Amino acid sequence: MAKNLVIVESPAKAKTIEKILGKDFEVKSCFGHIRDLEKDDMGIDIKNNFKPKYIIPEDKEKVVKELKKVAKDSDEVWLATDEDREGEAISWHLAEVLGLDPKTTKRIVFHEITKPAIERAVREPRLLDMNLVNAQQARRILDRIVGFELSPVLWRKMSMRNSLSAGRVQSVAVRLIVEREREINSFATTSSFKVEAFFLAKDIQGRTITFKAEGPGRFKTAEDAETFLQQCVGAAYTVKDITVKPGKKSPAAPFTTSTLQQEASRKLGYSVSKTMLLAQKLYESGQITYMRTDSVNLSETAMGEISKAINTNYGERYFQSRKYKNKNENAQEAHEAIRPTYMENSTVDDSDLKRLYELIWKRTIASQMADAELEKTIAKIGISTNNEELTASGEVLKFDGFLKVYMEGRDEEDEGDEEQEGVLPPLTVKQTLDLKEMKATERFTRAAPRYTEASLVKKLEELGIGRPSTYAPTITTVQKRGYVEKRDKEGVKRDFRILSLKNDQITKVTEQENTGAEKSKLFPTDLGMLVTDFLKQYFERVMDYGFTARIEEEFDEIANGKKKWNIMLHDFYDPFHQNVEETLEKAERVKGERLLGQDPTSGKPVTARMGRFGPMVQIGTVEDEEKPRFAKLKQTQSIETISMEEAMDLFRLPRNIGLFEGTDVLVNIGRFGPYAQHDKKFYSLKKEMDPYTVELEEVAPLIAEKRTAKDERTIKVFEKEKIQVLKGPYGPYLKVGLRNYKLPKDKQETAADITVEEAKAIIEELKANPPKKKAPPRKKKAE
Repeated sequence: MAKNLVIVESPAKAKTIEKILGKDFEVKSCFGHIRDLEKDDMGIDIKNNFKPKYIIPEDKEKVVKELKKVAKDSDEVWLATDEDREGEAISWHLAEVLGLDPKTTKRIVFHEITKPAIERAVREPRLLDMNLVNAQQARRILDRIVGFELSPVLWRKMSMRNSLSAGRVQSVAVRLIVEREREINSFATTSSFKVEAFFLAKDIQGRTITFKAEGPGRFKTAEDAETFLQQCVGAAYTVKDITVKPGKKSPAAPFTTSTLQQEASRKLGYSVSKTMLLAQKLYESGQITYMRTDSVNLSETAMGEISKAINTNYGERYFQSRKYKNKNENAQEAHEAIRPTYMENSTVDDSDLKRLYELIWKRTIASQMADAELEKTIAKIGISTNNEELTASGEVLKFDGFLKVYMEGRDEEDEGDEEQEGVLPPLTVKQTLDLKEMKATERFTRAAPRYTEASLVKKLEELGIGRPSTYAPTITTVQKRGYVEKRDKEGVKRDFRILSLKNDQITKVTEQENTGAEKSKLFPTDLGMLVTDFLKQYFERVMDYGFTARIEEEFDEIANGKKKWNIMLHDFYDPFHQNVEETLEKAERVKGERLLGQDPTSGKPVTARMGRFGPMVQIGTVEDEEKPRFAKLKQTQSIETISMEEAMDLFRLPRNIGLFEGTDVLVNIGRFGPYAQHDKKFYSLKKEMDPYTVELEEVAPLIAEKRTAKDERTIKVFEKEKIQVLKGPYGPYLKVGLRNYKLPKDKQETAADITVEEAKAIIEELKANPPKKKAPPRKKKAE
């Protein structure tokens, strides 16, 4: 048995560290958190100074039992969990559960899993930092209080289903998405005309090339643009002035958690959670430094390696030492940016990790490279028939510098509609130019784009909301709760006008462009909008961006030992709890309804509202003698924006699309999505099949195919009782309606001989004593 036990968070990291430390050390994993707050009664004794009540979850009992045994047999236990607040809290929980003395137990931290870093950590241990523990504990308790007290308010005042919940950071994130959506919906597009002139000139090889010059501002109307073109008929064009300005571009800082998430989204198309999963693997296998950080610092050792790599690969001229400063003064405990642990490795073998690693390597190298040197030429071109000027501009890259390795991506918000500048041919003052064509093209203003996961992280960081460890779980949570969905939006065709001056003749054409198409954007659901409006109305402080950011600063103050954690919780809880009590007493129940008009056939009101299974349109009311008619909204439709015409179109379902094998085929949308009904049986439609337009030729083969598949897995059917005995991937089972019941092991081999009485008995037994569900594996970081 080893003399020293080292406890880390993940098994992958344990293997890597054990190889480094050698035979005197045994390295074990605690698999993340080993304790959490009790579920019952909030798990917090509020009257006793917010004392938390911790338990060891069922799925961690085996891990804790093994750690206790190994710890008992070891001479010394070293706590080596991650170096942030979450990791510090995990070490404290381990000390509590294993009976270790926090005043003497050695705590070691490192931000890279390399031999020098691990050995240095062992040589220089420290003790548990209770300020960091208390900062994490305060966050966990405060978020539990908000969720535990706000969620029942939502159930009582607006729930269509008792699964609504609220969270401190999550609710504010949803608010951002909701407000952006409303901004887009209310945006009034205006058009203007952009003038571009295309000239012919000789390049340095003497070839005739075309280059572009832009007109004097934008014209508000087609008439104004046409007047300008008319003024240019018969004009001569002369170069009036040429300005050559040197310019430079500087590299971006090395990656932090948020900038890595943003750039991996832009360049690789990765979701925030995928980026963090891959980064975690790279860290645990010793390839990169710790991936939860808001620091842009690089260590002296790293700077030396980077300098060597640049000088070797690109030459001395390309190296320029730089120190970057954090925008956030409260940058958390991790003291270095995300970088490769060994700069000489420009790639890794693992195909899953390769692209993200290379992105990190390039960004790190580029951050210490020389500026790119540019030469920008601006030529002013006079028009003989009026006093206006055209402007041609071009860029020449004189020295590529860091651009040899890396160019930072840009968000839609930063792009506008400007084009990349090209290279101009050699021009001289007073040179006369030949006009090939001048165009005035109609262009439209655009609303701010919807958030991507990465641009939402950027916004949260700008507002000071959340910290590196919270971005990914926040975005995952709001989608799981059904408040936000990530999806694509198809573009729509739009006409635009082009006026053209060529050979002194003006022509007008109308062309079409695709506009409004979006990919992998965050859309608020109707439920998300309703919850946001309710919380904004009754819990203004909790939903305020500034207040949420101030809470984060208070956590930082606790971490720095400047504030007591339970005093901070008292300051928050007392007004918050009073707010909850008042809302429960006074707030009206939220209906989430919007009257669209009257049904032209029956004269009954047509309402868009939230139903038990989501947003829908209703004709009539429950007070009517006739039962109201309902239709589910399409995924792309919203209660807030659906028109009367669009609502009535939804009542075209169910559609009878014709006869198949002598029986009608109906298509409709149900609780589980679009389906076809044939011969009293139901068949889910494929994703690409639109129930409003799909035809029999597409649906008939689907019915035949699914029926064959079903026949192959059917063992036995009790028609009267509507009980089926079916083959499944994990063995035979019983199906009644939408419920499945697994057959006991002793009945599986003789499933074909089962009687209806036996089937009923099995179902009753499983209803009375349902099998215990296995708890899902706990995530490394608390959400």
